[in-house]
Amino acid sequence: MAVTTEMVKKLRAMTGAGMMDVKRALDDTNGDLEKAAELLRERGIAKADKKADREAKEGLIGSYIHHNGKIAVIVEVNCETDFVAREASFQELARNIAMHIAMAAPTYTRVEEVPADAVEEERTALLRQAKEEGKPENVADKIANGRIQKWFSEIVLLEQPYVKDDKKTIDELVKEATATLGENIQIGRFSRIAIGE
Repeated sequence: MAVTTEMVKKLRAMTGAGMMDVKRALDDTNGDLEKAAELLRERGIAKADKKADREAKEGLIGSYIHHNGKIAVIVEVNCETDFVAREASFQELARNIAMHIAMAAPTYTRVEEVPADAVEEERTALLRQAKEEGKPENVADKIANGRIQKWFSEIVLLEQPYVKDDKKTIDELVKEATATLGENIQIGRFSRIAIGE
């Protein structure tokens, strides 16, 4: 199928990707807009992974105060240049991450920050629980590994499903922003304060 100007415009509006990337994706998917959008997303995440080693020393502090005034969050979101830090989409990302933290209340930013003894303690409890359910040793081990991943998705920010779109994790949200803005984006530290907690 021939790729039309209208198709290119529509896909650019859907994804925010550059003209040549959009045209290439439409060519590669024979003009299928949905498949092309998915292909652009995959390619963007692959590009984002390549940028992950670049230094991100600029950025801003995103903040969110819940409408009832009982929960507040500040979060450090880093990028490579001050130019990107001033972009409206970067500032919106920082605010959305702060809002997510307010709602989802993570304890850690990344899996590597979870203390090894806490992981081992949780894994032991999950293994014991699976065995008490009557599962054989090898099956109980696989069940415990699956449940530890679920536990990470509850307590680790980057592993959590994004509150505004639970089909993607916060890590995927950051990688999409990295692909769109063309710079390495990282979440630094955060602080969540809630009345009575």
